[in-house]
Amino acid sequence: MFIIETYPLAVFFCIITMLCWGSWANTQKLAASSWRFELFYWDYVIGIVLLATLFAITLGSTGEGGRSFMADIKQADSSNIGSAILGGIVFNAANILLGAAIAIAGMAVAFPVGIGLALVIGVIVNYLDNPIGDSSMIFLGVGLVAAAILLNAYAYKRMASNTGSISSKGLILSVVAGVLMGYFYKYVAQAMFPNFLVPEAGKLSPYTAVFFFSIGIFLSNFLFNTFLMFRPFVGTPVGYSSYFSGSLKNHLTGILGGAIWCVGMAFSIIASDKAGTAISYGLGQGATVVAAIWGIFIWKEFRNAPKGTSMILNAMLLLYIIGLGLIIAAR
Repeated sequence: MFIIETYPLAVFFCIITMLCWGSWANTQKLAASSWRFELFYWDYVIGIVLLATLFAITLGSTGEGGRSFMADIKQADSSNIGSAILGGIVFNAANILLGAAIAIAGMAVAFPVGIGLALVIGVIVNYLDNPIGDSSMIFLGVGLVAAAILLNAYAYKRMASNTGSISSKGLILSVVAGVLMGYFYKYVAQAMFPNFLVPEAGKLSPYTAVFFFSIGIFLSNFLFNTFLMFRPFVGTPVGYSSYFSGSLKNHLTGILGGAIWCVGMAFSIIASDKAGTAISYGLGQGATVVAAIWGIFIWKEFRNAPKGTSMILNAMLLLYIIGLGLIIAAR
């Protein structure tokens, strides 16, 4: 299987993760005018499964290091497969709530609050499991990210009070999504052998782990998304017949969104060998900066905010960038 051999390359892969994780939601925004989020999300999940499978049979089955995908499945211990699937279930619950928050409050709020909180929790949880890197720099970076979250929540509150048209529901959903999102990565990491060059019996390669992770997302979607279709946070209930009446463009947009996110997930997991799970996850969740930039400058989600809000948002972005820089330097 393909294995990263240097830390700088691992950081590059994490930057790609950050761009993918911060940009996939643009496909949801593009589809929103003609396609309900609950319907979009089915195609999004399909996109994740397709890309995870593609990575497994290509990068996960080439090269001399590690263990190939099919051989890895044959020897895998059921508990490790279950751990990767559990990671997918936890992620899916979090991501559905995040998607609903994006639909209500926009990318510039849902990502910095939800994913920022996930970054704080996830870095701490993954560092305790795999303590690689300078702890003081990692946690100082996390502290700055936490401060950025508070600034973003404050900016959102200012806008909500000024327009009177935005509910606090989006902020609450972002927080709940962030708490759940902070835990999914550890279950996937625990399923893998830690040194990708030295396969361990029963453990999974990163590619196999991501594949079973995607299966967990797909299976749990029949429960989570079906419930959301009949009890949506916003709008009226929607049935399965609506999904099959969607246009090819609508379906392809959702699949593209899932594929973009899965590229980020695969690259993050591949990079975790050289970067450590805490740093790899933390850098990937720098997606908050990317999403905030999309939401603020492209989608103009704060255009109705009161005067002075732009300064708060700029301070939020600055704190995020400095915090992420400290996380990078920690290795």
